[in-house]
Amino acid sequence: MKEDKRILKTKKNLKDTFIKMLSVKSFEQITVKELCEISNTSRITFYTHYSDKYDLMDDISEDMIKMAQIEYQDLQKKNNPMKDSVISYCNFLDCILNIYYKNIQFFSHTSNSENPYLSFSFYKYILKYLEIHTKKRSDFLKPKYSIKKISSFLCYGLWGFINQSHAENCSVDTVRKEIREILQSILYSEILTVNSKKLEKPNKKTTSTD
Repeated sequence: MKEDKRILKTKKNLKDTFIKMLSVKSFEQITVKELCEISNTSRITFYTHYSDKYDLMDDISEDMIKMAQIEYQDLQKKNNPMKDSVISYCNFLDCILNIYYKNIQFFSHTSNSENPYLSFSFYKYILKYLEIHTKKRSDFLKPKYSIKKISSFLCYGLWGFINQSHAENCSVDTVRKEIREILQSILYSEILTVNSKKLEKPNKKTTSTD
């Protein structure tokens, strides 16, 4: 059941205001009272939709993940009709990159040093869906270790690489190229998985999502 347009508008206002506030205050410093004052929303209205600011943060993360899921399905149809495992991972990675750069105002304030809760909060969502994805592909790329271990290794490493690349002012195209090379090298090398059949590296056109 779809939410009323007025409810969606109210939630969007709260989310947008919250993200803007992160440029001047840390997550821990932001209060519901101040958020409501700046967004011109009553506290009664806020608590009608959210139990607290942590609940609001979860809703923001879920919005981003939903967008990524839709984009992932589109990419799979577009460039991976045979459901190649490595291309599937590359498409998953592209969706995460797109989330990051489309919401850079938010992610600019999610470093461990600035806002550790926000950093962990979104990370756990990515990890959750990466675990699901890895489990689905395990018939084709048989894991050498537990799915949780492999997912944690990939998620923490790739997410850290994205954050550091942004800190070093790397272009989106450069980050996309470098991180895809890393991911493909790991999957083709069988460091983490035993391929059910020998995989041949496709040419650049096959893996491109541009």
